[in-house]
Amino acid sequence: MSNSDNVVKTRDGEVIRNPPIVRLMFADKRFAVVWLVVRVLLGLTWIQSALPKLSDPGWMQTGEALKGFWTKAVAVPDPPARPVIAFDWYRNFIQSMIDSGSYVWFAKLVAIGEFTIGLLLIVGAFVGVAAFLAAFMNWNYVMAGSASTNGLLLIAAILLILAWKTAGYYGLDRFLLPWLGTPWRNRRERQLESRRNLPA
Repeated sequence: MSNSDNVVKTRDGEVIRNPPIVRLMFADKRFAVVWLVVRVLLGLTWIQSALPKLSDPGWMQTGEALKGFWTKAVAVPDPPARPVIAFDWYRNFIQSMIDSGSYVWFAKLVAIGEFTIGLLLIVGAFVGVAAFLAAFMNWNYVMAGSASTNGLLLIAAILLILAWKTAGYYGLDRFLLPWLGTPWRNRRERQLESRRNLPA
């Protein structure tokens, strides 16, 4: 499959391209310094959130800290007060996690996950994947009724996902992405590209 097969065209055969501002923001190395700032600030936020949890037995041993958070989130107050969790299906999911005792292992996953995401974002390794996991965690916090800064952090993570090609340029992705390649490119495309890059 050639690159021309992967483009979107109009009925007249004109290639539909991203606007220049989108290319600048999400695919141009000149904008990478902006993503460096966003990435590091977001990573530091996750590290600051994770560090107290990693030394807290309520997170790393019993899971009672997470159980307390979930228990408050699933509580349904008397009308006219609104419940913390707006969607019944999500409340039922959290309640099933409480009933099964999953908070014991899940609390560790949250603490270690927050730290790992923060570290990957700061060093610029697998930024797209780390940002996706950060966005997923922020989405879950919002769904559980914890607004705080989670909405803003979710937007920052989504922007880093969109800028995955350049967001880690000032970081380890500058070396990791060319070395590992991308998993969605087929083997033939990778072989053709490696042949083109061979010295004459």
